[in-house]
Amino acid sequence: MKKSGVTLVDVAKLAGVSTMTASRALSGEGYASEEMRTKVHAAAKELGYVPNALARMMKGGKTNVIGVVVNDLSSAVINAFVTALSEEVRKIEMDMFIYNSLGDLGHGRGKRLSQMLHGLWDGLLFVLPRMTDDYLEQLEQSASPIVLVNYFSRETTLPVVRGDNVNGAHDAVSHLLDLGHRRIAFVRGMAYTGQSELRERGYRLAHEAAALEVDPALVVGGDFSEVAGLEAGRALMDLPEPPTAIFAGNDSMALGCINAIREKGLEVPKDVSVVGFDDIPASALVQPALTTLRHPVEAMAHAAVQELVRRIQGQPGRRHRIEFPSEFIVRASTAAAPAPAPRARPRARGRRAQA
Repeated sequence: MKKSGVTLVDVAKLAGVSTMTASRALSGEGYASEEMRTKVHAAAKELGYVPNALARMMKGGKTNVIGVVVNDLSSAVINAFVTALSEEVRKIEMDMFIYNSLGDLGHGRGKRLSQMLHGLWDGLLFVLPRMTDDYLEQLEQSASPIVLVNYFSRETTLPVVRGDNVNGAHDAVSHLLDLGHRRIAFVRGMAYTGQSELRERGYRLAHEAAALEVDPALVVGGDFSEVAGLEAGRALMDLPEPPTAIFAGNDSMALGCINAIREKGLEVPKDVSVVGFDDIPASALVQPALTTLRHPVEAMAHAAVQELVRRIQGQPGRRHRIEFPSEFIVRASTAAAPAPAPRARPRARGRRAQA
């Protein structure tokens, strides 16, 4: 039963050990026999004792906290990572602290964040698609354990756990080519994240493998939002020769493209096939359900937490970069390319009437 105002002295008294032994058993710092650890943990649980992380920090001990820094909690992809990371941290009986940077890491803000968090965590996981070079350099120079999750912007000396974008995009476009599509559009995302560039590379490599040229008119800009997908889809559908398939840089833009196609009175996938990337929850709910690619978020979260824990414990990391293959999920938004419209036959000249 939990009680208020419980101290380490209370825990030690109930366990029948000294305060020092209780401290060692709970913190993991210093020697305590397995029997003593069991007694102390049982007493702490019974009393509802919560160790004071700030006090441990001031004594130079471990806080048993992993920090997770994100830049947009409204993102379905980032939310999926945060949920999976939380599960992994709970499994190893540590706590998790989430800081939402709202995209302001850099220009002095990153330094203040570093100062604010210093010592309150044993290690940090950054789930950020981008950060300024200045802030990244601060992290690279830090002695603190740090792992970047799903980071692509540029090469770094920090360990990175991420999903594969190039081969996943290649698989998506190859699927469309196998269905007979030859005019396949690509909707870009924001360039600074690095992910859009890698997905476009896979798109182009699939065309090269099929000995096909990419029509520059079929590659259009976007920013990973559904509104950008709608605008891109409208532009593509207004082309003199519109695409029969669209590969969008993420699911949100793919959903926007589907709306643009419907505005034209066309159907997905009868007239135009659509593929996304990320497998956000809405992709399975939209009609028709979206063909897309999925990163193994749970496996990536497990690898990121384990990599961070190794570094917290002073062990060598497993690899500098751990990359997971993406999974291609075929749903109802892709189908065989529509047959080309028959060309109009030239009208036969009528015979001149006999006088």
